[in-house]
Amino acid sequence: MKKFLALCMMVALFASCGSLDQKSQTGIKGNWTISNVSYPGSDYIKVTSFDVADSKCFVGSSWNFISNNNKGTMNLTSSGAGCPSFTSPIVWTVTKAGTFNLKITEGQKAKRVTEGYILTIRNQTENSFDLVDNISVGGKNVEVVYSFSKV
Repeated sequence: MKKFLALCMMVALFASCGSLDQKSQTGIKGNWTISNVSYPGSDYIKVTSFDVADSKCFVGSSWNFISNNNKGTMNLTSSGAGCPSFTSPIVWTVTKAGTFNLKITEGQKAKRVTEGYILTIRNQTENSFDLVDNISVGGKNVEVVYSFSKV
């Protein structure tokens, strides 16, 4: 997953509200669940998502997005062998370029968290959207697609 280390980049994103896609942000307000995680070779490759757990453990996880302050929560419940329970506050934005920026704060103040994730938002409708992460597997770019469904 692409990590960005410069805190100033995230601060700049929040500070420059003109670059945020308010319509997309408002569209994902509310409670969601990840209904599917897919990527080529998923039967053979293990992907650790968000430095938390295997990507398949995220199926059934619940997410809450609050659009007026760009905060929320993610909740991963132990749903199988090797799948941990994990809950954390999140901070997020959607840019006009379709970039979804995510910080998992794990009880810390967001300004103290210096790493995050940059994904792409796709196929957004009233009841679903996809977040796409680009990872490198064996020198090839692979898209990991997290499909969200409205609860």
